[in-house]
Amino acid sequence: MCGIVGYIGKRDTAPLLLEGLQRLEYRGYDSAGIAVQSRTGGLRTAKAKGRVRELESRLPKRFAGTAGIAHTRWATHGVPSDANAHPHVDPTGKVAVVHNGIIDNAAALRAALEAEGVALASETDTEVLAHLIADAHQDQHTLEGAVQKALSRVEGTYGIAVLHADFPDRIVVARNGSPVVLGIGEREMFVASDVAALVSHTRQVVTLDDGEMATIKADDYRTYTTEGSRTSTTPETVEWAAESYDMGGHDTYMHKEIAEQADAVDRVLRGRIDDRFATVHLGGLNLDARAARGVRRVKILGCGSAYHAGMIGAQLIEELARMPADAEPASEFRYRNPVVDPDTLYLAVSQSGETYDTLAAVQELKRKGARVLGVVNVVGSAIARETDGGVYVHAGPEVCVVSTKCFTNTAVALGLLALHLGRIRDLSVADGKRIIAGLRRLPAQITEVLRNEAAIEKLAADYASARSMLFVGRVRGYPVAREASLKLKEVSYIHAEAYPASELKHGPLALIEPAVPTVAIMPDDDLLDKNSATLEEIKARQGSILAVAHQEQQKADHTIVVPRNEPELDPILLGIPLQLLAYHTALSLGRDIDKPRNLAKSVTVE
Repeated sequence: MCGIVGYIGKRDTAPLLLEGLQRLEYRGYDSAGIAVQSRTGGLRTAKAKGRVRELESRLPKRFAGTAGIAHTRWATHGVPSDANAHPHVDPTGKVAVVHNGIIDNAAALRAALEAEGVALASETDTEVLAHLIADAHQDQHTLEGAVQKALSRVEGTYGIAVLHADFPDRIVVARNGSPVVLGIGEREMFVASDVAALVSHTRQVVTLDDGEMATIKADDYRTYTTEGSRTSTTPETVEWAAESYDMGGHDTYMHKEIAEQADAVDRVLRGRIDDRFATVHLGGLNLDARAARGVRRVKILGCGSAYHAGMIGAQLIEELARMPADAEPASEFRYRNPVVDPDTLYLAVSQSGETYDTLAAVQELKRKGARVLGVVNVVGSAIARETDGGVYVHAGPEVCVVSTKCFTNTAVALGLLALHLGRIRDLSVADGKRIIAGLRRLPAQITEVLRNEAAIEKLAADYASARSMLFVGRVRGYPVAREASLKLKEVSYIHAEAYPASELKHGPLALIEPAVPTVAIMPDDDLLDKNSATLEEIKARQGSILAVAHQEQQKADHTIVVPRNEPELDPILLGIPLQLLAYHTALSLGRDIDKPRNLAKSVTVE
């Protein structure tokens, strides 16, 4: 969840590290810090609670060096403060460490260090690493050996980068459950937790696997296991250029990414549709027709917006492929000792491909012999590498903490998979052509929805004063309600709840009052009359209603009209105006839209 940047080469390090940290600000953080190998010898550090600009303002005028590491922290152990910010150093000031992840046995390690007379300067789990590495160096002749020995005592997850004053020509990094990427330049090397920090300098990268370490020097690198065995790596070319991470004339990344959705959906469809057989080509699935026909159930796992996209995907699979499908939070699945059925196809959904709870669920499933496919946005990410195959959603970089275009593209990608499975099984050619036609209409219809932004902005100003909001929908509308509720609370901090509309009278109706508006998702399907009856129940209790529907709803106070697609695909469009509603509500309240409080983009800890 935090950000790591490192550099070694001939250029002045500090400006490069600060630039990298700024590119990682979208991941969410509460403090930042930097350590450099001084040209005159020794390490120099600077740390600050708050934004990267606070750190930059504290840097001494002379802070030059040709090797360095930097970090943005999202607090897990200890409150946000200067002392708890990374990098952490040992008492001699020779070792500096930055760390993403959580050390599970930190309390025991801290107690052991304190029993030896070590005075710890912070409340963090990370600081113990600096002390362990310094202690291990006393009987190890290399920095690599000291890091390996220290890590042998650690339980938990980590992505780390280490500097040592006695080894000014190198940075040592290691990964276990938290991403670490090497960037290969011309006589210079980079390291980061996310390629966003690298792409303005190099697009040649090496992604470490769990249990892998690397030593980077200005002119080369080598990778090896935490036990010391050499590993073989092949650099990959990052497909996204640095410009993809710019705002492109928009005031916020969230607004830019909402506006990019038509193009993003066009990308996920491009080259995949097979008109001849009314199906799609998904070459990365590694699932032939015989194996696909042997699937009896589909289980989709994800967290947050990925879970909600999975709910839409499960409905699509049931409707088009006519097999049981459901979605479940990966964070719950991995803890309940689930029964793993060999006839079940598991789908792991994650924007970053590094979401720890989802990755841990994948690893548990693989251990039990399950077939697992990934549906991710980031090529070469951990979930992409550890699954048997999968689908890339091709949304492009998503910088805002809250997901918009990646959510939409994930739902479309799952729709492609549902069509693929359906055509292998019992979906007719006519229905296949109907769904393909609907998929092709999506980009233009998304553009049509976005043209209504000015009217949605006015509605947002009305709803910004609400103390709470209720979102309801039936069947296809319910996942839309879930995601819309999440968007509003994430970015505006207004309390919101989502319920199936059919459950309203079983408890949530007690919430209805004039100060609690209801947003009703009302596709024009065979449940429209039942949804209209729900509006009557709300109006009878003086509740105000915003309907999102295919036609004006006379019983609602306001209606956002969305173009009609095929019924199975309607949920993809119904959610988009509610992204704009959340955005403009937050904007009217003066929220930090791209970096909501307490949240991080890629959740790489439990």
